[in-house]
Amino acid sequence: MNFLAHVYLSGNNTDLAIGNLIADRIKGKTIEWLPLEMQKGVLLHRAIDQFTDQHPFFKECVSTLFPKYRHYSRVIVDMYFDHFLAAHWEQFHELPLQEFSRAFYKKLQKASADFPEPIQKFSTALIRYNWFAHYQTISGLRMILKQMEQRTRFPSNLAASTEDLVEKYSYFQGHFFEFINEVIAFTKTKTNDL
Repeated sequence: MNFLAHVYLSGNNTDLAIGNLIADRIKGKTIEWLPLEMQKGVLLHRAIDQFTDQHPFFKECVSTLFPKYRHYSRVIVDMYFDHFLAAHWEQFHELPLQEFSRAFYKKLQKASADFPEPIQKFSTALIRYNWFAHYQTISGLRMILKQMEQRTRFPSNLAASTEDLVEKYSYFQGHFFEFINEVIAFTKTKTNDL
């Protein structure tokens, strides 16, 4: 799951959602500098990633892309799943995506003032380019993947993966819908255990 899904799966707890969002930007195991709820968000993010990586529907999607995209396949499927979440947002949340995004961005901007510079840069880019809204369309997803592609160490061809999404749209969408309810249930249980 990617940025939107991690925030969504945090429920209405903003600090948990912020920790969940920035978890990949925190290197090592030291998270004590964060407020407690954000620490829990980092731990939740890691649990969601582990659950996702082991899930058969997710693994099948990754295997489909692996011959072409190798180790970037997992990242691409994460992005596809965020696209489906955004495209069908009204099935998952009572607020429209734009309204949800604006409210979250405002809280993230305020919180990120206390973060290290790399996390501040990430937060600023997420807000400036309004990634959550861009996930809704193939062209928006392609734009985000193009930005990511420019930062990869090795040739990744991430933006071109939207062509594979279009070609096998119903396949990937079907796998997303099979997966999403299970990860929602897992997250609710895990959040109660943190």
